[in-house]
Amino acid sequence: MAIAETQPPVMVPSGNRSRTAFLGAPFDALTPENVVDLLKASGPGVRFRYVVTPNVDHVVRLNKDRTLARHYNKAWLSLCDSRPIATLARLASVRLPLVTGSDLTVALFQSVIQSGDVISVIAANQALVRSLERSYPSLRFCAFVPPPDVLSNEQALRDCVEFVAKERARFIFICIGSPQSERIASALTLHAQASGTAFCVGAALEFLVGAKKRAPSWMRRAGLEWLHRLSSDPRRLWHRYASSVLPLLLLFSGEISGRQKRPG
Repeated sequence: MAIAETQPPVMVPSGNRSRTAFLGAPFDALTPENVVDLLKASGPGVRFRYVVTPNVDHVVRLNKDRTLARHYNKAWLSLCDSRPIATLARLASVRLPLVTGSDLTVALFQSVIQSGDVISVIAANQALVRSLERSYPSLRFCAFVPPPDVLSNEQALRDCVEFVAKERARFIFICIGSPQSERIASALTLHAQASGTAFCVGAALEFLVGAKKRAPSWMRRAGLEWLHRLSSDPRRLWHRYASSVLPLLLLFSGEISGRQKRPG
């Protein structure tokens, strides 16, 4: 199966919903309740589709490398996973509800996924898979752990695609980081046998099973979850966060300038 993609990175509408372009990224202005209702109506045999959850790191990265934009544009849903981005949207009079990948994953396991469902997982390690099996014994997990170089390893990427297509699960979680997760999901849209709804949700499953701890609820409400994550893993996250602040502000400045120049 060829995985090369030739579609240009053009912003497109998501079904009958209006898709908003903000800070150079696509977003669907859906509330968490809207998303859960859509997923409850999703049967196991739907043509493959996927959900992305852009945060500040994603937005900055895809503006630096526009070849990544196609992976977000092709998504069935593109949901705002960043309170700072949602806040900037509000300042620009753009309606952009916050729907984090972690909260969406919890809602899925609480009210959408049913006993006996088959869940496919592309995971970074087997420990996460074992934790899922212990935490949710009524579900059947089919897992694949690719090598860490999957982004540059074409065979590993094809193996991920074939794994998902073969299992034909109702829901798929691709949890090996960005942009590799989004690239795998994008490639799956080209596979004739692929079905189900996939979620590119980073560390959401690790939060779900307690392998990583989320910020207290008051910090999440105050928009300080990033600070909790930084304090939990400063060596890995410090440079990422620090290098994203200025680019994000420049993107916002360009966004405001562009909106002021538009007629009407």
